[in-house]
Amino acid sequence: MYVTEKKQDESQLDSTEQVDGEAASTDQVVSQEPTTEDTSAGATSEFDDLKAERDAMEDRYLRAEAEIQNMSTRFKKEQANTIKYDGQKLAKAILPVVDNLERALDVQVDDDAGQQLQKGVQMTLTHLQDALKDNGISVIPALGEPFDPKVHQAIQTVAVEDGQKPDTVVQVFQSGYLLKDRVLRPAMVVVAQ
Repeated sequence: MYVTEKKQDESQLDSTEQVDGEAASTDQVVSQEPTTEDTSAGATSEFDDLKAERDAMEDRYLRAEAEIQNMSTRFKKEQANTIKYDGQKLAKAILPVVDNLERALDVQVDDDAGQQLQKGVQMTLTHLQDALKDNGISVIPALGEPFDPKVHQAIQTVAVEDGQKPDTVVQVFQSGYLLKDRVLRPAMVVVAQ
């Protein structure tokens, strides 16, 4: 009986050791696997990183889209101005011709041939002024107008005489011109002060 009890004790001891060994190895396995808290913290961190990256990409996209809209608006405005002020260079080149024709008309002629020539110059000037007007180029009103430094260039001042208002244009040396609403050349004037 003693031998039988001893064998039973040994087998119980073996089974206890075996269970304890399995428990120890199970603890090792459990401790090697991440806990639920570790997994959720890692997933939350990764989610936050992805969300921040998405927000940064969305911000870059919105900024790029706004820049494209701004460029498009700028391009349309520049294109409209180019069309609106088309011919500005040509108009500036023609203005001295207009001035010369006006000076030619200021010359006094006594003979018939000179008067015929003056009549031809007048017709040419009239046609040229009509062509300028048809293309949006107009003469800046000056004589008798209040002095406006935006469109008038004062080259001389004179004392105010009877019936004149101060800061009024009393003489025009050279006509000024506008292309639509842009000054091509200011009028050169004498101002009463």
